[in-house]
Amino acid sequence: MIRRFLKNYLPRHRNRWNQFLHLLGVPATFVGTPWCLIAEKPWYLAAAFFAGGYFLQFAGHAIEGNDAGEVVFLKRFLGLPYTEYGHQANSSSDSDSSVDTNSV
Repeated sequence: MIRRFLKNYLPRHRNRWNQFLHLLGVPATFVGTPWCLIAEKPWYLAAAFFAGGYFLQFAGHAIEGNDAGEVVFLKRFLGLPYTEYGHQANSSSDSDSSVDTNSV
């Protein structure tokens, strides 16, 4: 399971800025938000951690040149084209094709 996750995750996060923004954004979203709720902090602080953390992750994917995982999922569901891998991975997907396994 971890191997499968890394096989998908690593090619989508090759840019150092994307990695750095994820290093900040993921804990803010998935640690900061629940901590605020458990510690009974003001709701807007939890919302700021959640929105700010996701903003950093989406900014990282914009720098990388690909769609964030949530966006890929939504676009696939709606049948819209998406960019799963940035230009550094030499592969992208759209709604009519599968991932190029030569670059993964």
